[in-house]
Amino acid sequence: MADEANRTAFVDLQGRMIETTAKLKQVVNQMRMKEGEKKRAYLTLEELKQVPEDANTYKTIGKLFVLEPKSVLVNEQEQKLRDSDNAISSLSTTKEILDKQLGEIEINIRELLQQDPSLAQQIMNMAVM
Repeated sequence: MADEANRTAFVDLQGRMIETTAKLKQVVNQMRMKEGEKKRAYLTLEELKQVPEDANTYKTIGKLFVLEPKSVLVNEQEQKLRDSDNAISSLSTTKEILDKQLGEIEINIRELLQQDPSLAQQIMNMAVM
C-alpha cells in the first residue's frame, strides 16, 4: 500500500515538475521578447533625439505613414521603454518564484526516492527499457 502511495506521489511530483518547467520556459521567452522590445524602443529613441525639432517625423500604422510631431513619437518610445522595464521586472519576479518551486519539487522527489529505494529501482528499470 505504501509502495502504491509513493508511486502516486512520484507521478504527481513529476507532473508538477513538467508543468513548472514549461511555465518557466514560457516566462523566459516572454522576458526575451520584452528585452527585444526594450532595445528597439531605446534605439528608436536615441535616433529620434538626433532628429531636429522642426523635421517631419512619421509614424507607421501598418503600411501607412502618418505625420506626427517629434514630441509625440518620443513620448511613445519612452512609454514603451517604461512598459518593457515594468514587464521585465514583473517577469523576473515570476521567474524567481518558479525557480524556487522547481527546486522544492526536485528536493521532494529526491526525498521520496531516498525513502523508497524500490521505487527508485523501478524507475531506473523503466528508463533502461
